[in-house]
Amino acid sequence: MDSNTAGHIVLLGDSIFDNKAYVNGGPDVVEQLRGELPPGWMATLLAVDGDVIAGVDRQLRALPDGATHLVISAGGNDALGFANLLEAPAQSVAEAVTMFADAQERFAADYELMAEALSATGLPVAVCTIYDTPSAGPYYRIIRTALTVFNDCVTRAAFTRGLSVLDLRIICNHNGDYANALEPSAQGGAKIAGAIAALLDPGRQVPRSTVIGGS
Repeated sequence: MDSNTAGHIVLLGDSIFDNKAYVNGGPDVVEQLRGELPPGWMATLLAVDGDVIAGVDRQLRALPDGATHLVISAGGNDALGFANLLEAPAQSVAEAVTMFADAQERFAADYELMAEALSATGLPVAVCTIYDTPSAGPYYRIIRTALTVFNDCVTRAAFTRGLSVLDLRIICNHNGDYANALEPSAQGGAKIAGAIAALLDPGRQVPRSTVIGGS
C-alpha cells in the first residue's frame, strides 16, 4: 500500500463487518479500519448484517465511484442455514458425509457466482474464511469441523482466481474476539481491521503465504 496514493476500501458481506449492533457502543470494524489507514484513504461499509452470499451482488451494485479495493466476508449465514444437518439422523458416516457434500455443492455454486462477480470488477479482492465459534461454546469441536466443508469452497474459489484470503479462523483466535457465537467483538474487530490494513501494506511484518492455484 503506497501511503502517497490514496485508496478507497469497500467492505462487503455480512455482520462480520457490519457489527455495530454487537460492540456495546464500541467501534465497529469499518471505524477501526479507518484508524489503521494512511491519511487520505477511505473505507466504506456496504456489508449488511444478516446478508447471505447472494446479497453481495446487490451490494456490488452500490459500489462507490473511486473504489480501489474490495474485502468480502460472506458465507457464514449460508452455512448457518445448514445447521440442521448437525442433528440429522444417518445410518453411517458415509451417509452423513454425503449430506454435507450436498450442502457443500449448493454453497459452492453460490460462492462461485459471487467470486466471478467480484473478479469482474477488475479491482483487487480479498475474501474472508468463515471463522470458528468461540471455543468456550458447547459445540465448538463439531462446528469447527463442519465449517471446514464450507471454507474449502471459499479457498478454492479464491485460489482459482488469484484472490487474496484473510483467514479469520486464525485472526480471531481468542474467545474475547467474539461478541457472541456469530459476530466479532470490538477486540475481534480491531484484529480484523489490522489484518485488512496489513494485507494492503506489504511492509507490515505479519505471516504471509503464497498459494499457486494454476499452472
